[in-house]
Amino acid sequence: MSPLFDLTGKRALVTGSSQGIGLALAEGLARHGAAVVLNGRSAAKLDAAANALRAQGFAVDVVPFDVTDQTAAEAGVEEIEQRFGAIDIVINNAGMQFRTPLEDFPADRWEQLLKTNISSVFFVGQAVARHMIRRGHGKIINIASVQSELARPGIAPYTATKGAVRNLTRGMCTDWAQYGIQVNAIAPGYFKTPLNQALVDDPDFSAWLEKRTPAGRWGDVDELVGAAVFLAGPASSFVNGQILYVDGGITACI
Repeated sequence: MSPLFDLTGKRALVTGSSQGIGLALAEGLARHGAAVVLNGRSAAKLDAAANALRAQGFAVDVVPFDVTDQTAAEAGVEEIEQRFGAIDIVINNAGMQFRTPLEDFPADRWEQLLKTNISSVFFVGQAVARHMIRRGHGKIINIASVQSELARPGIAPYTATKGAVRNLTRGMCTDWAQYGIQVNAIAPGYFKTPLNQALVDDPDFSAWLEKRTPAGRWGDVDELVGAAVFLAGPASSFVNGQILYVDGGITACI
């Protein structure tokens, strides 16, 4: 393995990693040598995911906590640091979606989206950064979206949260790069995940997406691994505050 992409000896916390993109990224980092810590709210789902990774010979720990609760996030990070060792890499992946016309969007869903998609990035990022600052190094990778740049009917609040992730990433870089921390974001396009299953199952939407995307198809979650390994490893030592779009070209064209 090239030393630029070798994560041996590193520990990575991946939030929202019991399924979908989070689990794919955790597995990808593990394949490149990292010990991974899976996080989510369902202990049963996390244990199933961890057992599947352990069966492949990977080093995996599980620490369930609610990333939308600042106290819980801080306690969860402290538990990892004390029980397992330093967190070298964090991927803030936890997120949710809710689709409805903006004029009918419920206030409680708005608050839930804010807490899940942006407050969690702040809470976990801040808690981990406090340790990274003392050590003088670390990698923070936030999961943004093509909706950090684009809008689509029925998801304006989601778009707002992902735009906030984009700019929080830049702000984290601005404050923490001086301490040897690289903070970047991956912005996925349309991938086949549980979050998007309703769209995947809609033949009209899939046809529109395939026409709209230059690559002409949905993405597979494994196609996000390369970006994560790059941003988590030595190869990106002078890459900071950037949003890496992995979207089949959808943000590049009208």
